[in-house]
Amino acid sequence: MGILSGNPKDEPMHYGEIFSVWQASMMAKGMVSCYQAYHNHAGDEELKQILQDLTDQAKLEIKECDALLTDNGIAPSPTLPERPPVKLEDIPAGARFMDPEIAAKIAADTALGLVTCSQIMGQSIREDIGALFAKYHLTKTALGVRILQMNKEKGWLIPPPLQVKRPIEE
Repeated sequence: MGILSGNPKDEPMHYGEIFSVWQASMMAKGMVSCYQAYHNHAGDEELKQILQDLTDQAKLEIKECDALLTDNGIAPSPTLPERPPVKLEDIPAGARFMDPEIAAKIAADTALGLVTCSQIMGQSIREDIGALFAKYHLTKTALGVRILQMNKEKGWLIPPPLQVKRPIEE
């Protein structure tokens, strides 16, 4: 098989893999910054715990993606500065994100993350990159289930139109 045989870590990354890993790292860096801000705004303890778990996962993705890029001679995107903690009471009411807004945003982000991981897995010819994003996909799936359950339990879920009455078949 030539250049694409043996240990996948010794194989070159193709341009799609490079861009996808770089972009995944950049997005995770943005998520850390955003979720740290959301954590300052959140009042619900369960929501705060999920935000912390999402932040921890994003930091892991940054570390692993940046290591992969660096090992292949690619400079990763710059890291954003950490956000300082803020007391919820210090955020003016009109400027504050409400818990249901935060929950809806992290649900959407997690769903988008699943699609992105699937796309990267599908485009990868290096098995290690596909496996890395399969791992992220699995973690995001579990986090997504927790977010959905929380949204349902707290009454924050705004469902699309539901088909309550089904048409009668003849």
